[in-house]
Amino acid sequence: MNELRQIRDAVTAALRAGGLAAEAAFPDRWAAEGSAPLASVSVGAAESRALGLCGYLGERRGDGGELREVYGRRLEGVITVEIRGARAADCEKGAETAAAVLLGKLPPGIRPGELRWEGLAWEKRTGLFLRRGSLRCDALFLAERGDQGPEFLDFTLKGVLGSEQSP
Repeated sequence: MNELRQIRDAVTAALRAGGLAAEAAFPDRWAAEGSAPLASVSVGAAESRALGLCGYLGERRGDGGELREVYGRRLEGVITVEIRGARAADCEKGAETAAAVLLGKLPPGIRPGELRWEGLAWEKRTGLFLRRGSLRCDALFLAERGDQGPEFLDFTLKGVLGSEQSP
Protein backbone atom coordinates (compact mmCIF):
# COMPACT_ATOMS: atom_id res chain seq x y z
CA MET A 1 0.00 0.00 0.00
CA ASN A 2 1.51 3.30 -1.13
CA GLU A 3 0.25 5.18 1.96
CA LEU A 4 2.00 2.79 4.38
CA ARG A 5 5.28 3.20 2.49
CA GLN A 6 4.92 6.99 2.65
CA ILE A 7 4.42 6.88 6.44
CA ARG A 8 7.37 4.50 6.90
CA ASP A 9 9.64 6.66 4.74
CA ALA A 10 8.58 9.89 6.51
CA VAL A 11 9.23 8.42 9.97
CA THR A 12 12.57 6.97 8.83
CA ALA A 13 13.62 10.39 7.49
CA ALA A 14 12.52 12.10 10.73
CA LEU A 15 14.57 9.65 12.83
CA ARG A 16 17.61 10.27 10.62
CA ALA A 17 17.13 14.03 10.96
CA GLY A 18 17.01 13.49 14.74
CA GLY A 19 20.47 11.87 14.64
CA LEU A 20 19.54 8.16 14.69
CA ALA A 21 20.60 5.71 11.97
CA ALA A 22 17.34 4.35 10.55
CA GLU A 23 16.16 2.11 7.72
CA ALA A 24 13.01 0.30 6.67
CA ALA A 25 12.40 -2.85 8.73
CA PHE A 26 15.05 -5.26 7.47
CA PRO A 27 17.18 -5.75 10.60
CA ASP A 28 19.04 -8.90 9.48
CA ARG A 29 20.93 -6.75 7.02
CA TRP A 30 22.52 -4.82 9.90
CA ALA A 31 23.47 -7.64 12.22
CA ALA A 32 27.22 -7.33 11.59
CA GLU A 33 27.40 -3.52 11.37
CA GLY A 34 29.06 -1.33 14.07
CA SER A 35 27.98 -0.56 17.60
CA ALA A 36 25.89 2.59 16.98
CA PRO A 37 22.19 2.11 17.71
CA LEU A 38 20.17 1.32 14.60
CA ALA A 39 16.42 1.80 14.16
CA SER A 40 14.21 -0.22 11.85
CA VAL A 41 10.80 1.24 10.98
CA SER A 42 7.62 -0.49 9.83
CA VAL A 43 3.93 0.32 9.75
CA GLY A 44 1.69 -2.38 11.16
CA ALA A 45 -2.05 -2.45 11.57
CA ALA A 46 -3.71 0.32 9.58
CA GLU A 47 -7.27 1.41 8.89
CA SER A 48 -8.23 4.00 6.29
CA ARG A 49 -11.17 6.40 6.53
CA ALA A 50 -12.39 9.06 4.12
CA LEU A 51 -12.41 12.66 5.30
CA GLY A 52 -15.38 14.88 4.47
CA LEU A 53 -18.32 13.63 2.40
CA CYS A 54 -16.95 10.62 0.48
CA GLY A 55 -13.50 12.10 0.92
CA TYR A 56 -14.36 15.44 -0.72
CA LEU A 57 -12.73 18.41 1.04
CA GLY A 58 -13.36 21.22 -1.44
CA GLU A 59 -11.50 22.99 -4.22
CA ARG A 60 -8.21 24.82 -4.60
CA ARG A 61 -6.52 26.68 -7.41
CA GLY A 62 -3.70 24.88 -9.18
CA ASP A 63 -0.46 26.49 -10.32
CA GLY A 64 -2.11 27.58 -13.58
CA GLY A 65 -5.15 29.07 -11.82
CA GLU A 66 -7.47 26.14 -12.64
CA LEU A 67 -9.84 24.82 -9.96
CA ARG A 68 -9.01 21.33 -8.69
CA GLU A 69 -11.13 19.14 -6.45
CA VAL A 70 -9.32 18.03 -3.30
CA TYR A 71 -10.02 14.75 -1.50
CA GLY A 72 -8.74 13.48 1.83
CA ARG A 73 -8.15 10.22 3.62
CA ARG A 74 -7.16 9.54 7.21
CA LEU A 75 -5.19 6.43 8.02
CA GLU A 76 -5.02 5.20 11.60
CA GLY A 77 -1.99 3.00 12.10
CA VAL A 78 0.73 1.69 14.33
CA ILE A 79 4.35 2.54 13.58
CA THR A 80 6.85 0.04 14.97
CA VAL A 81 10.40 1.14 15.69
CA GLU A 82 12.98 -1.44 16.71
CA ILE A 83 16.27 -0.16 18.15
CA ARG A 84 19.21 -2.57 18.06
CA GLY A 85 22.66 -2.03 19.48
CA ALA A 86 25.76 -3.91 20.58
CA ARG A 87 25.39 -2.52 24.13
CA ALA A 88 22.30 -2.03 26.29
CA ALA A 89 23.24 1.64 26.70
CA ASP A 90 23.15 2.05 22.91
CA CYS A 91 19.56 0.79 22.82
CA GLU A 92 18.51 3.08 25.67
CA LYS A 93 20.08 6.11 24.02
CA GLY A 94 18.51 5.18 20.68
CA ALA A 95 15.07 4.74 22.29
CA GLU A 96 15.34 8.17 23.95
CA THR A 97 16.22 9.78 20.62
CA ALA A 98 13.45 7.89 18.81
CA ALA A 99 10.86 8.86 21.45
CA ALA A 100 11.74 12.56 21.11
CA VAL A 101 11.38 12.35 17.33
CA LEU A 102 8.18 10.27 17.35
CA LEU A 103 6.39 12.55 19.81
CA GLY A 104 7.61 15.93 18.60
CA LYS A 105 9.40 15.97 15.27
CA LEU A 106 7.28 14.03 12.78
CA PRO A 107 5.97 15.72 9.62
CA PRO A 108 2.68 17.63 10.10
CA GLY A 109 0.71 14.95 8.23
CA ILE A 110 1.42 12.39 10.98
CA ARG A 111 -0.27 13.06 14.31
CA PRO A 112 1.22 11.00 17.14
CA GLY A 113 -0.90 9.28 19.75
CA GLU A 114 0.15 6.75 22.38
CA LEU A 115 3.80 5.62 22.43
CA ARG A 116 4.73 2.32 24.14
CA TRP A 117 8.13 0.74 24.65
CA GLU A 118 8.82 -2.89 25.50
CA GLY A 119 11.59 -3.76 27.92
CA LEU A 120 15.17 -4.16 26.77
CA ALA A 121 15.91 -7.69 25.54
CA TRP A 122 18.84 -9.66 24.14
CA GLU A 123 18.17 -10.96 20.64
CA LYS A 124 20.08 -14.20 20.21
CA ARG A 125 19.49 -14.35 16.44
CA THR A 126 21.32 -11.06 15.75
CA GLY A 127 23.58 -10.96 18.80
CA LEU A 128 22.30 -7.46 19.63
CA PHE A 129 20.23 -5.79 22.32
CA LEU A 130 16.70 -4.88 21.19
CA ARG A 131 14.24 -2.22 22.36
CA ARG A 132 10.91 -2.22 20.47
CA GLY A 133 8.45 0.67 20.50
CA SER A 134 5.09 1.27 18.89
CA LEU A 135 3.31 4.54 18.18
CA ARG A 136 -0.39 4.81 17.45
CA CYS A 137 -0.93 7.65 15.03
CA ASP A 138 -3.20 9.26 12.47
CA ALA A 139 -1.80 10.13 9.05
CA LEU A 140 -3.54 12.58 6.74
CA PHE A 141 -3.40 12.13 2.97
CA LEU A 142 -4.59 14.45 0.23
CA ALA A 143 -5.31 13.89 -3.47
CA GLU A 144 -6.51 16.07 -6.32
CA ARG A 145 -8.59 15.17 -9.31
CA GLY A 146 -6.31 15.30 -12.35
CA ASP A 147 -6.55 17.85 -15.19
CA GLN A 148 -7.41 15.27 -17.83
CA GLY A 149 -10.54 13.69 -16.40
CA PRO A 150 -11.94 11.89 -13.39
CA GLU A 151 -8.76 10.02 -12.37
CA PHE A 152 -7.09 10.88 -9.10
CA LEU A 153 -3.51 11.80 -8.64
CA ASP A 154 -1.95 9.61 -5.91
CA PHE A 155 -2.83 10.34 -2.31
CA THR A 156 0.23 11.91 -0.68
CA LEU A 157 1.07 12.36 2.97
CA LYS A 158 0.18 15.91 3.98
CA GLY A 159 3.23 18.09 4.49
CA VAL A 160 5.78 15.55 3.29
CA LEU A 161 5.83 15.06 -0.46
CA GLY A 162 5.96 18.12 -2.64
CA SER A 163 4.59 21.41 -1.38
CA GLU A 164 2.03 21.80 1.39
CA GLN A 165 -1.19 20.55 -0.15
CA SER A 166 -3.99 21.84 2.00
CA PRO A 167 -7.23 22.83 0.28
